[in-house]
Parts: sequence; structure tokens; C-alpha cells
Amino acid sequence: MNDPTSLLFGLESFRVVDVVRVADRVVQVVVETADRQGICPECGTVSRRVKQRPLVRIRDLPVADQQVALWWRKRRLACLEPSCPRGSFTQVSGEVPPRSRLTARLRQRLAEAIAGSNRAVSEVAAEYGVSWRTAHRALVAAAARWLGPPTPTRVLGIDETRARTVRWILAEQGWRRSDPWMTSFVDADTTGPGLLLGLAPGRSGACVRTWLAEQTPQFRAGIELVVIDPSAPYASGIRAALPRARIAVDHWHLVRLANDMLTEVRQRVTRQLHQRRGLASDPVWAHRRMLLTAGDRLSRRQLDRLNRVLDADDPTGEISAAWGCKELLRQLLAQHEPARIRAALWRFYQACAQANMPETTRLAHTIETWWPAILVALTERVTNARTEGFNRIIKQVKRVACGFRNMDNYRRRIMAHIAVTRPRLQTA
Repeated sequence: MNDPTSLLFGLESFRVVDVVRVADRVVQVVVETADRQGICPECGTVSRRVKQRPLVRIRDLPVADQQVALWWRKRRLACLEPSCPRGSFTQVSGEVPPRSRLTARLRQRLAEAIAGSNRAVSEVAAEYGVSWRTAHRALVAAAARWLGPPTPTRVLGIDETRARTVRWILAEQGWRRSDPWMTSFVDADTTGPGLLLGLAPGRSGACVRTWLAEQTPQFRAGIELVVIDPSAPYASGIRAALPRARIAVDHWHLVRLANDMLTEVRQRVTRQLHQRRGLASDPVWAHRRMLLTAGDRLSRRQLDRLNRVLDADDPTGEISAAWGCKELLRQLLAQHEPARIRAALWRFYQACAQANMPETTRLAHTIETWWPAILVALTERVTNARTEGFNRIIKQVKRVACGFRNMDNYRRRIMAHIAVTRPRLQTA
């Protein structure tokens, strides 16, 4: 391809024959294949004898901010082999697949526009002048190329996101509650780039076992640690599918449990003291966010203000005791050396026992139940932060799409979006 027009047009195996402006910002381009000969797909004979020159309309990308009406002047070649049953054949090109009315680069652009910017399929289809089904098929084909098997990892992170809002469905047995969730599987090994390995419908132990059973034995054998939130169904599924892997509980969920405990104590004390719920005029309610803030992040002035609030609005001292238990748990989760972990654990249990409240006792029992997994997280210094980060991306995709009709589209759109927007991480 030596002429400048063909070079600028960018279809490597084609030559531009004619360019005509047919309307404002619309040009008609006629192309033909640069190679005048072809190989018969039936017998393999090379032929240059032209039998017919049909003109076929092809959809293509805009060029120079102008719509392009692309016409391909094909060559139907006669097979030179007398015994060939085919008789004639049409030239083909990799840039326009057989029986396709779209160029390969337009299909790629459609898929990247849908997946990369989270735009609706109908919006992208209207922009490029194709139907919804054509744009969606381009996305499905591209996603099949982009999404390969999961990369083996030493640390696997598991967490869930809601796939759809709660709905009530009328079935033969009566009304049934539909509360669909999707479980995310993430490479949580901090020594490498973070990858979203897969998605599975549900948030039970069965969905974990099913997804892991679909992977190769080498993938399952390479997993040493699995980081989760305090979820008994997830833990049971991991123990069944990965008996040799150790379970670690992410510390963020434990801090949230402590904050929830403190909020429950504050609400209970307020109801007992004022016979009502908290109001903006109550010092404890007005400083409720300060109570949940990490103590080591409060300035000296904020700590003095917090002490004055508790002196004025906590006559029983229960809120102060709950705040102390919350802070001791945070200090425990910040330790990584075994001796310091043991000392911090003893201080936390002692504070919960001295507080002698149902809320603090329940928190201590939760820590005791999950302590083996918590200890693994502290000593191995693993968290589920990467999984939470991918959950944020999943929620963004879901919000833009306003929901998906089925789980296959849900998974495809999310995985394709991450493959397009995070190519460095996905290919590292």
C-alpha cells in the first residue's frame, strides 16, 4: 500500500479506490483488497481470474471526525481447477471477517467503549450506527479474548457484593424473597499486582466450593492463605475445598464490629437515661463520630473534648468502658509480634470482662471464636484491602448499568471493565 490515501485510511490489506463526499461530514469510501489473487478454500488452487465484482456495504469507524460510508468492491474469483465442486469463491480479509458487515477495528472499538467507560450498550450502538445486538455481540466476543483462566496466587481474598436489590417474587408456593449476591475472588498477595480472578453467584460456602472446583488442581494447590470477613459459610466452604490452606480474617471487619458495639452501648445508655433516642442537643449524640474515630488519630484537644462529653453525658461509665474496649481491640489488631499480640489480647479480654456488658461480652466471644484466623492475619500481615478495592469498582459498574438482566452479563461487564481499565495489572 503505497498511495497516501490508503495509508491514511488504515486498513492494511485494502486499497482505497474512490472517495466522494455525499453529505455534510459524510464521505463515501470505496476500497478493494490490495492482493488481486486468492486461494480457493475448497481445493487450495490460487486464482486471479475475476468472475464478478460485487459491491458490499461495510460499517467502519469515523475518520477525521467524519462519518464513513464504506463500500467494499469484492472480487469473486473463478477456481481454475476443473474438478473443484466450488467453482468460484470470494476474497476474504482478516480486517473484515467472513459474513461480517463490520470491520474488526469497529468491533474492537465497540467493545472497548462499552467496557472501558461503563456506557450503556444502546448508547455506544447509537454513536457508531449499529444495532444493540451487534454492539453486545462485539462485547461478548472481545470479553472471551480478554478473560483468560485465573492466575495462580498464594493469597486468595474472598468477599461479597450485592448483585441486585431485594425483590419479592410470586411463585407457586407463594411470595419468595430474592436477595442475589455475587462473591469476588481476588489475588490478595501484596508481592504482585492485584487481580480480580473471578466472580461467582451467591455468598455461601457452596458457591466458594463450586468456583474453586472449576479451577485447576495446580491453582488450588498454590493457595496457602485465604482472607475473608468473619463469615462462617465462607470458612466452611474453604475448609472443604482447600483443606491445607489457612484462613485469615480481615481486621477492618473486626474494627467495624467494635464500632457497632460502641454504637449499641451509646444508644442503650441514651434510652435508659433520657427515655428517648438521641438528639442533637445530647453531647454524646453530637460527638458520635468522634467516638468511632481511632483514638491515636485524635488530637489532644479532641481527646479533652471527648473526656468532657463522657463526664457530662455518661453517668454510668458504660460508654467510656465500651470506648476503651474498642481502642484495645484496635491496638491488638495493630500488633504483629507473638509476645505483643498475647499481651494485647489479655488486656482486651480483661477490659471486656471488667466492663461486664452484653455488648462487650458478645464482642469478646466473637474474637475468641475467630481467634485462630485473626492470629494468622496478624502474623502473616495479610488483609482483604484489595478485595474491598475491587468491590468498589464492581459497585461503580453496577450503578452505571442500573442492574443487569442475568448473572452472565453481570460477570462479563465487570471482568471486561477491569481488563480494559487496568491492563498493566492484568498483564503484569
